[in-house]
Amino acid sequence: MLWVKAFHIVAVVCWFAVLFYLPRLFVYHSQTKDSAGIERFKIMERKLYRGIGTPSMIATLILGAWLLSYNVSGYMQSGWFLAKITLIIALVAYHIYCGELLKAFASDENQKGHVFYRWFNEFPVLLLIGIVILVVVKPF
Repeated sequence: MLWVKAFHIVAVVCWFAVLFYLPRLFVYHSQTKDSAGIERFKIMERKLYRGIGTPSMIATLILGAWLLSYNVSGYMQSGWFLAKITLIIALVAYHIYCGELLKAFASDENQKGHVFYRWFNEFPVLLLIGIVILVVVKPF
């Protein structure tokens, strides 16, 4: 079980690294005007999302489900765990929305400015704070 937990934490860290960095790339991409810079951001964003982000998310979810399997009934009766699952669903939705934004940038159809992306970049921080507090403190 400890090996599964260790690899789950590694996957979570990798996934959050992408969720913190990808929207920051969107900030810079939305401000870029030269075609070489725009193409460079498209490549960086695609490789980050598809090469690291999505595999890390999948690994996080699989390893998390594996950990859940050790005590399904116990976890399902814990309020903190159900709240955590809600935040994880929000995180997966955020990840998927990042993919939609990536597609808009890839096809040169982005309609949002850098200010939107600066605020958008803060959402996974709030989710991380909530998830860590729920897992460590187990407030309910």
